[in-house]
Amino acid sequence: MGEQHKTVLNIGCEEELECRGYRLTQGRWLLSVVLSVVTLGGLQLVFYWRNDWRVLFMCSQCSLKDAQVVLLHDKFYQVFPAEVKTISLKDSLETYIHQIRPTKDFNNQDIGPGGDPYLASTEHNTSSSYSDNDITYQETNLLINEVLEKQLTDHMVYFVHQKVKYIWNNFKEDFERLSAFDVDTPCSSFYTDSNGINNNEQNNKQLVYGYNDIDVEVKSYGKLLIEEVLNPFYIFQIFSVILWFLEVYYYYAVCIIVISVISLIISLYETHKQAVTLRDMVAQNSIVTVKRSNVVSEINSRELVPGDLLLIPPNGCMMSCDAVLVAGNCIVNESMLTGESVPVTKTPLPNPPGCNIPYSPDVHKRHTLFCGTQLIQTRYYGGEKVCAIVSRTGFETAKGELVRSILYPKNIGFKFYKDSIRFVMVLGCLAIVGLLYSIPVLLKNNAHVKDIIYKALDVITIAVPPALPAAMTVGTIYAQSRLKKAGIFCISPQRINMCGKLKLICFDKTGTLTEDGLDMLGVVPLQDDHFLPLIQHADELPRGPFLACMAACHSLTIIEGQITGDPLDLKMFEATKWILEEQGQDDTTKYGNMMPTVVKPTTTETYLQPNTEQLPYEIGIVRQFPFSSNLQRMSVITRTLGAKNMDVYVKGAPEMIASLCNKQTVPMDFHSTLQSYTQKGLRVIALAWRPLSQKVSWRRIQKLPRSEVENDLTFLGLLILQNMLKPQSTQVINQLREADIRTVMVTGDNMLTAISVARECGMIDPNSSVVLVTASPSSSTSPSTIEWSYDVPPQNKGMQIEKGFPKQNLYQNQKLPAPSTNFHFAINGKSFAVIKNHFADVMPKIIQKGTVFSRMSPDQKRQLVEALQELGYGVGMCGDGANDCGALKSAHAGISLSEAEASVASPFTSSIPNISCVPIVIREGRAALVTSFGVFKYMALYSIIQFISVMILYWINSNLGDFQFLYVDLVITTTVAILMGYNGAYTHLVKKRPPGSLVSPIILISIILQILVQIIGQTTAYFLLFTQDWFEPLHPSQDADENILCPENTVIFVVSSFQYIIVAAAFSRGPPYRTPIWQNVWFLISLIVLCMYTAFMLFYPNYLSFLESFFQVYQLGPDHMKFCWIIFTVIIVNATLTFAIEWLMGKAFIKTFIKPCRKKNALKNIYKRIEKEIMNDPDWPPIGQVTTSNCVS
Repeated sequence: MGEQHKTVLNIGCEEELECRGYRLTQGRWLLSVVLSVVTLGGLQLVFYWRNDWRVLFMCSQCSLKDAQVVLLHDKFYQVFPAEVKTISLKDSLETYIHQIRPTKDFNNQDIGPGGDPYLASTEHNTSSSYSDNDITYQETNLLINEVLEKQLTDHMVYFVHQKVKYIWNNFKEDFERLSAFDVDTPCSSFYTDSNGINNNEQNNKQLVYGYNDIDVEVKSYGKLLIEEVLNPFYIFQIFSVILWFLEVYYYYAVCIIVISVISLIISLYETHKQAVTLRDMVAQNSIVTVKRSNVVSEINSRELVPGDLLLIPPNGCMMSCDAVLVAGNCIVNESMLTGESVPVTKTPLPNPPGCNIPYSPDVHKRHTLFCGTQLIQTRYYGGEKVCAIVSRTGFETAKGELVRSILYPKNIGFKFYKDSIRFVMVLGCLAIVGLLYSIPVLLKNNAHVKDIIYKALDVITIAVPPALPAAMTVGTIYAQSRLKKAGIFCISPQRINMCGKLKLICFDKTGTLTEDGLDMLGVVPLQDDHFLPLIQHADELPRGPFLACMAACHSLTIIEGQITGDPLDLKMFEATKWILEEQGQDDTTKYGNMMPTVVKPTTTETYLQPNTEQLPYEIGIVRQFPFSSNLQRMSVITRTLGAKNMDVYVKGAPEMIASLCNKQTVPMDFHSTLQSYTQKGLRVIALAWRPLSQKVSWRRIQKLPRSEVENDLTFLGLLILQNMLKPQSTQVINQLREADIRTVMVTGDNMLTAISVARECGMIDPNSSVVLVTASPSSSTSPSTIEWSYDVPPQNKGMQIEKGFPKQNLYQNQKLPAPSTNFHFAINGKSFAVIKNHFADVMPKIIQKGTVFSRMSPDQKRQLVEALQELGYGVGMCGDGANDCGALKSAHAGISLSEAEASVASPFTSSIPNISCVPIVIREGRAALVTSFGVFKYMALYSIIQFISVMILYWINSNLGDFQFLYVDLVITTTVAILMGYNGAYTHLVKKRPPGSLVSPIILISIILQILVQIIGQTTAYFLLFTQDWFEPLHPSQDADENILCPENTVIFVVSSFQYIIVAAAFSRGPPYRTPIWQNVWFLISLIVLCMYTAFMLFYPNYLSFLESFFQVYQLGPDHMKFCWIIFTVIIVNATLTFAIEWLMGKAFIKTFIKPCRKKNALKNIYKRIEKEIMNDPDWPPIGQVTTSNCVS
């Protein structure tokens, strides 16, 4: 294998990086030293700003194996250097990564692995890669160790990028991300040793993995000061101040220094404060109990390493690492990670015999204790402890990943920010043009050499506004403040501007569009293989499996005297009017022995068992298999007091439960009955049961894999719950649709229920058709297929469609209504997965017309969001639960409905418990985006206006005076830039979205026309001066300071001062994105005061004698009042044209006029192209037909 110079890390992930190796070259290093001395450190300053340039200049590319430094290129074209380091180990590196130990019983405990052994179901297709004919996992590793023994290394070569360690793999001769037990680790490996690791292994693993710290660096004020001062903005400020001192602009330079120092102090304080706050929020050092070399000891949590056997304390704790539960149960509050405060039950990791399913923190999250979560209760059997194996530490943990996302936020690639940098570069080019102009002009006027140098350099400080980056954040800061007052918290302020470009919003259903709580409508039990009518009062049911299932099949627990758990479980249990008891009166007494939770009826008629000598009728919950959104079910194993056998009770999605039941027990009218309820928008849960053999012992129960428990069930009936729409949902959906913002529902609920809710809330018009897209995976004999059908045939609204009905006959000779009539696709998670894998050409059309996505797993929700983004949509996601976290983080704007003030689960967290927060965020995003555009345009025009003024005055070897600069830069510009962003968001959403690019034709035309108007304004006023009889042109002195007090200077100064005020008012646009300018009271007052004061300097400077000396203003009025009115007329015309241009640029006919000249980016509008293709094809989708793929598995 040849030595490679580059590789790709994290392939297919968000953090995909191209890695290239470099090695220091002695000659290049010497050259850099010489150039650094020659440039007085300038080269090193450039290298400080661009570290990658340092590497490219001083190093030459080499093989990765020999690299001393690597350059990492991400998909956003950012480049990061990282130093390659080496540490020595006592043993080979391979010994401490995926170490294999001989298998032995886990301390011979009765408690064994539980939970979901076959999470690798068809939904995830993560079945074991080992067949019966393959050699075992251990044999494979032994073979590798024998053959490659010579390649084992006693040192580790690595580099660190954004808190993640990448190590050199000597076998693959490549760098790879350091993993612990979260990658390619069989579940069985967590049960190989009950004695824990030894101290030698711990010490070496400490070297490999580092300390279990999520350390947020809090830099000292001195270090922060140096970093801040070396920022290009402050370097430019220092350069400008030095230049102004040399030009004897003392007052102006001192004011800038004072303002910069104050700004610097505030910035340092805020930066330090935020770092301290984040450090204190994530810092967690505690004393934990571990078992090492069969000895139990207490250590500091920062000394934990992957593989440590952690003993969970009986009174709960805050998790300081990620760990896999291997013995006992835990009840955990994961609100810090998910924003969902409902306690979650964790059970031991599954380990079915002969199965090597790889462990995954995402797939096996119900068996993983995540760092940063609060363990509320633990339960265990006999004298055994609750045990967990440490799987990840430090920044590799779930909490560490979230903290990394805060420290290194995802580059959202918003075009506005890229365009603003390009525009600054254009201003830089303008500065060069000005510099080339000023030198010959000043030479013509016989200016002093030093004045020529100073003034030429001064042009750069004028053309490129150093305050531009700070000014552009004003709108975002105000919007963030307003959102906070509205109860919406943002941890990623740069996302606010992106909210202004949202075109589509995905909504979760339960708890988002509908109420959190469920109302029990009734139950539908079976009798003689058919359903009975709905029974409203479940407690009136006779004692039997149905009532027992309702009372026992849940994960409820008692915390501080209150029954707590999933709202659905709570409603179901409350409907039985039974009692739930746990061992002991106090919560802490249950820790001695893990006694089963007991449920029992309260009525005297049913409390006692018949024919059992008054034995109480109690059901003990022996074991739980928690609810899994992937499996769409949960189950329990129970024993009834006095009974000889145990029972299994299962509840979940009706389709899933029916598939697990004995077919003879599923009623014939199952599908039609289910449809009749789900079409009404009701939540339907199916119940099932089966008795276990009397031979199955208590110990055997604890080791039974889930797959053996949840099969051959007897179908019991249906549980019907009502999940009412929140009052605000319909109103908000209609508001978004009126604003031409598409709405999509993505839920884990039943498809027909979701369609009903979509119709009810207005996502689907009453007259629109819904096309069901049902895809089937391929098999060895048949390819993948897609069936297209209506949810209810348009000509047969009352007809029920049962599963297995020949749709070809039902839809024969039917066609979808004409393309002008709107239609929507509805698809479930299984079909989504099939189409994604086998129908890549159809997928974009499904995504484009899909409105209801049901039975979607958490990862599929994320995939949907990313697929919509690929079509060019600005995507928002609004959800309330843990299942939405991936989608919330992937969306351009994720809004989590949570009571927490802020959650790292999404960029936005709303304490408003309904979707009314969505239009608020969009409106504030639009206001912030328009404000950013306005401030940017103002700062650009401010620079150009001042540039024009200086260029005109240079012609006569003059310039603006010290206090004139002060008045323009501080009094006018600073006041205006701060206050013009204070306009609030407009009250209504309109269809037209604000522009997102500075290089859009409308913005460019606006800026160019405004520049021309300001040039014409100043030059007109200047040349009008020469038409006056009383005017005597200035005879320039060699000393430029003596040329300031003159009519030419005063005219240019006054006119330009008015222009700053005029463009500020013109760019401060109100409706349809912001409130009108008169509602921004302070801004309006400042404009009026500034206008009055500037007019006073034009007309009556003699009334304030200090104006002439202080501002160096030539006295035009009242002696030359006629000319003053002429100048004022020029200003009025200038203002009229300025406002007229901005008014015209906002009109639709202008867009229509320039549209033929625009070159639209085809990729940007993929969704429009797909929509057009669908509309132009009247025969698609092929209703009543089957679409077949070209592949057979």
